Amino acid sequence: MTAVLKLGGSVVTDKDRPETLDGPALDAAAAAIGEVAASVRPSDPESLEPADLVVVHGGGSFGHHHAEAHGVSTTSGTHDPEAVLAIHGAMTTLNRFVVQRLREQQVPAVPVHPSSAGHRNSAGDLTLPAGQVATLLGEGFVPVLHGDGVAHVGEGVSVLSGDEVVVSLAESLGAERVGVCSTVPGVLDEQDDVVDRIPAYDAVEDLLGGSEATDVSGGMAAKVRELLALEGTASIFGLDDLPAFLAGDRPGTTVG
Repeated sequence: MTAVLKLGGSVVTDKDRPETLDGPALDAAAAAIGEVAASVRPSDPESLEPADLVVVHGGGSFGHHHAEAHGVSTTSGTHDPEAVLAIHGAMTTLNRFVVQRLREQQVPAVPVHPSSAGHRNSAGDLTLPAGQVATLLGEGFVPVLHGDGVAHVGEGVSVLSGDEVVVSLAESLGAERVGVCSTVPGVLDEQDDVVDRIPAYDAVEDLLGGSEATDVSGGMAAKVRELLALEGTASIFGLDDLPAFLAGDRPGTTVG
């Protein structure tokens, strides 16, 4: 069973302070993933079973601040190579931190950088080949991808959000389970109670606003829109519920 898990940028970083990790939260997420890895993979390297987890992380305070500074979003790009290097460089730095923390928990994590493979056409439609990720899974690794810059016809390079990566990979890999770990326990209603299920966007349109911190990928509203594009369902939940998701439960809000 293949699962695609997104660690939100607001979970693993302090989004209000440029290029600042949330170390305790990242450690907690890595530890939860590490427990699952230890339970399903033999200690003998020669007996590794195919991995069944793909991890994607958002940009948080690493990518979003650079993208905003250069006026780059998922729809508006840049032809300035310095802007491209700033955004991609910040994201690969964060990716190294995430991979390192996972490796400290004995997770066979390896980095995969979407900018090297993905592109958008002039209408903004994304193409992101998943052959590399599928092969890494089959060889016993846990691929770790991230939001990034991506080549965009007519726009130069635009932002590729982690949510877009999640949906694209889930569809290409035929993932049975998709989870998005956020700073909130799910999508919240007017009383701050978790909405159990979102079958369509218009059911929660009035509840969804923009992100309070810098976020060039659209905040919770864009996250829900992306997940509704999946053929199956996805879960949005908080960090405390990550172990439950990894154990097979569907905590938080079910989308779809």
